[in-house]
Amino acid sequence: MKKPLQLKIYPDSVLREKSLPVKDFDETVRDLMEGMAEIMYAYQGIGLAAPQVGILQRVIIGDIGEGLISLANPEIIAETGEDLLDEGCLSLPDIQVTVQRRQSIFVRGIDATGKEIERELSGLMARVIQHEIDHLNGVLIIDYASLIEKYQLRNALAELETRCKHPA
Repeated sequence: MKKPLQLKIYPDSVLREKSLPVKDFDETVRDLMEGMAEIMYAYQGIGLAAPQVGILQRVIIGDIGEGLISLANPEIIAETGEDLLDEGCLSLPDIQVTVQRRQSIFVRGIDATGKEIERELSGLMARVIQHEIDHLNGVLIIDYASLIEKYQLRNALAELETRCKHPA
């Protein structure tokens, strides 16, 4: 019986670790993608990375209402334009940070069937993929916060840290 996945919340240390590439795409990776999708939908998110469920593998998913995209070993091979937008994160509940990202990306990875694919994405889906790839590298949206935003977020982050040390 496989252990159910659980969403990791800041400041869980796994969120700061770098994920390892998927070497063998098998049923375990497909199960991980499915489990991640269940959690993402349960929390009404639009993206999730494996470290957010405590698994240090380069696996991400996203769905902005146009169908689920699942990728192992995602890699951005081209990018254009810039866009500034507020972002949230399931691992940082109730926190928003203004993040500058690329408007369009060309991404390569392995899809849920185990096939290598390349896709051009733009707008919100491009943003989601960039956000989730950041997670694979231990980068969080709070790392993009300006000094003023960091000051404004200090109480919310302290509350998350307290909640982590003393769960309900």
